[in-house]
Amino acid sequence: MKKLIVFIGLLMSYAYANAQVVSMTNVEIKSLRNDIDTNNSAPSTYKKAFYPFLINAQKALTETPDPIEEIRSEGLLEGNPAKTATIKAVADAYKIYALALVYRLYGDKAYLDKATEFLLAWSNTNKATGDPIDETKLEDMITGYDLVRDQSSTENKKTIDNWLESVADAELNSASSKPGRGTAINNWNSHRIKIITLIAYTIHTKKYDGFITTELEKQLAINLNPDGTTHDFVERDAFHYHTYDLEPLLTTCIAIYRATGKDYFNYQTPNGSSIKKCVDFMIPYMVGDKTHGEFVNSKVPFDLQRAKNNEKGYKAGTLFNPESGLTTLSLAAYFNPDYISVIKRTMVKDPYYFNWQLALNSVKKK
Repeated sequence: MKKLIVFIGLLMSYAYANAQVVSMTNVEIKSLRNDIDTNNSAPSTYKKAFYPFLINAQKALTETPDPIEEIRSEGLLEGNPAKTATIKAVADAYKIYALALVYRLYGDKAYLDKATEFLLAWSNTNKATGDPIDETKLEDMITGYDLVRDQSSTENKKTIDNWLESVADAELNSASSKPGRGTAINNWNSHRIKIITLIAYTIHTKKYDGFITTELEKQLAINLNPDGTTHDFVERDAFHYHTYDLEPLLTTCIAIYRATGKDYFNYQTPNGSSIKKCVDFMIPYMVGDKTHGEFVNSKVPFDLQRAKNNEKGYKAGTLFNPESGLTTLSLAAYFNPDYISVIKRTMVKDPYYFNWQLALNSVKKK
């Protein structure tokens, strides 16, 4: 009997290793399509949440890819030509996800062919830099590829896999992660771990297995505080960076949970910190019981530079807008649906509030 249990466990591990944990399985796709087509009993519905992807995918069918050799936005102010060019180019990531999603939901091969065209263009043009703040912008591209990788030809799969692996390798050896650097423990490292995790599970390589959980546990231990704050919140005095830190960690945790069953959302570090505590820390500010002036005591000069550049939200004292925390709570709701009630309290003018992440949570079963 013991041997049978071990054998079943190995089979389950193999199934998880080859499943689409970054995007959705075939069963989840079928369930989502059913919800989009039939679950429309409230003003805000699956169909309404899906509609922007459909419109974007239809538009992308008539467009050409706009890959850029090097993604550059980190450390640059709005208006910088390199940053402007990057923002324009990485809009392709959303298009790829939309094209792949529409194809998987409704089967029109034109969307698959176009998604493939975009992915190949990026694979043959973009060079990895190892900068996690720049390369985190590839997330939708990675997730979109995960949706269609099984439908890709062997040749195309090899080309795209090799490119993504080069990105993961560059992040693995990123200069930003060197000991003693602030970027080795702040939001940069959270994004770095996310990128490597998503790529590893998308291209189904075990190459990064030892890195992923080890680095994640180290990051949780040094980046999260027992009182629910994060290193970034303390350093920047801004929920803007609290959420920018938590969202990649939550995305990573969802992928790991789906792949292995390991729950890092409720996991507590040796000093009693957890992602859950850091999400809960936001709740009084989300529902209006407390307010917070952003960046008042930031220790990072770049925040002041952006304020002087009149970039929205960076002026010291600007009140935290609870709606900017909705993505964080929606990701956390995958692990704890009780956050949905907080989201609805936040959206008092839209009691039927529903977004794409909540739609995904409902079909990506725990």
